[in-house]
Amino acid sequence: MIKKIAELINDKKIEGISYINDESDRNGMRIVIILKHDAVASVVLNNLYKYTQLQSSFAVNSIALVNGRPMTLTLKDQIHHFVEHRHEVVVRRSRFDLKKAEERAHILEGLLIAQDNIDEVVSIIRSSETTEVAKSRLMERFSLSDRQASAIIDMRLRALIGLEREKLQKEYDEKMKTIEYLKAILADERLQLQVVKDEMLEMKDKYGDPRRSDIVLTAAEFNPEDFYADEDVVITISHLGYIKRTPLAEYRTQARGGVGMKGSATRDEDFIEHLYVTSMHNTMLFFTEKGRCFWLKVYEIPEGTRASKGRAIQNVIQIEPDDKVRAYINVRRLTDKEYVESNYILMCTKQGIVKKTKLAEYSRPRQSGVVAIVIKEGDQLLEAKLTTGESDVLLAARGGKAIRFQEGDVRSVGRSSMGVRGMTLDEGDELVGMVSHERDQKAEILVLSENGFGKRTDIDEYRTITRGGKGVKTIQVTEKTGALISIQSVTDDNDIMIITKSGLTIRTPASDVRLTGRATQGVKVINLRSNDAIASVVVAPKTDEEEEGISSETQVISEESI
Repeated sequence: MIKKIAELINDKKIEGISYINDESDRNGMRIVIILKHDAVASVVLNNLYKYTQLQSSFAVNSIALVNGRPMTLTLKDQIHHFVEHRHEVVVRRSRFDLKKAEERAHILEGLLIAQDNIDEVVSIIRSSETTEVAKSRLMERFSLSDRQASAIIDMRLRALIGLEREKLQKEYDEKMKTIEYLKAILADERLQLQVVKDEMLEMKDKYGDPRRSDIVLTAAEFNPEDFYADEDVVITISHLGYIKRTPLAEYRTQARGGVGMKGSATRDEDFIEHLYVTSMHNTMLFFTEKGRCFWLKVYEIPEGTRASKGRAIQNVIQIEPDDKVRAYINVRRLTDKEYVESNYILMCTKQGIVKKTKLAEYSRPRQSGVVAIVIKEGDQLLEAKLTTGESDVLLAARGGKAIRFQEGDVRSVGRSSMGVRGMTLDEGDELVGMVSHERDQKAEILVLSENGFGKRTDIDEYRTITRGGKGVKTIQVTEKTGALISIQSVTDDNDIMIITKSGLTIRTPASDVRLTGRATQGVKVINLRSNDAIASVVVAPKTDEEEEGISSETQVISEESI
């Protein structure tokens, strides 16, 4: 191990170590690493874990049959179901042992009766013509059962000795104690669990061996962030829900006009939908269409190479099978009180409800997630944005109308509330999207309809009104254009990913869509086949036409610009 660490130091993979020493004690060999005065111990330790065998990771197949169904279990679930299994074993075993003990005690009762009346029993057997007659006479004389009478007839001559009766009596007394104990177990669940515990402790004493690793930190003292340097990484999330983190250094800076690099090995029908440049100690929030929020520290996101596909989000956070992630938000440290008190999460639902909640409400992560917004039956979460509380909000509906109002019109409420009316919808209408716009910034609003018509419009053409109104036209909806399907905020540095209901995906620069007025129907953005329509529209980072990735134009993305 010392030789390996020395090689890594020479290769500049691990820095900050002054020298290495090995010491021996009664527990075996120990390696003592002395750090330089300016070294960060947590970063050095993290690199040692990464490049040496001080810490190893391996896959565990935690799929098991639970009530006949295969399920992926957490460690807690595995322990729970194992205890349930052992509990069932104890109960069924006790019932079986009780039945056997009662049967044996019943036989012993008959044998003791025969011992007490041995002369009469021998006389009845000798005077009987057949075994069946002897059994019948014994049953009638001493009120015995058929099994007891059969046992007496089968009794050997040596059982006539007086000492044999003492053995029978002793065995009978032990069986009665066993029966009493087993009945007590079957009548008391706490006693059953105590048996499970005692048996596990017995197994530990018999087969357990001392742990070779020492665990010295408690949960209160241990901070996982100490094992990860706060370095810049790139988070990529694909349209089909694959997520990964990659060191920013893997994306080399290219000169202007470069061809770019492949950023992810996505499927043909998949593409990079979200890209964040962030740091290892930041937090990602995930909001699902059922209104729940989940957390992941950036260092908990699976690491991948620049060209790898990533891992499905459903395998990273514990969302329900019929739920889907609708929004991703990258935030700085949730322990920064000033930051979480001055920022908000703004959400909207398909039925026109908007809700604003302080980021502080989401500063206490739970593995199973929390309720972010109460969703009424038939409704679902559509969007979630991180705001400063001073933004303008645009909501758009399928009928072609949009409303712009100040975020201040929406008062901040707690997580478990439902929200307020953001836009009044006509019967059968629903929201298709939300845009959050900082007032001091220029922006263009991109709208697209089902049949492939779209346009860009300057945001200043949408006048600010009070929350809850019906809004104004954002596109002229006709039978030719079809219903409004998407509203997005774009710049010339964005691409538009259009997915059709037949599964086709088209990528086009946002700058190619004509800039026109608010009440027009727009121009043909995509030529659709007959009976086809646009299913969804996504604004993605601009990339080279041949390969997806981070091009030279996006190398200047910083955490502050997200």
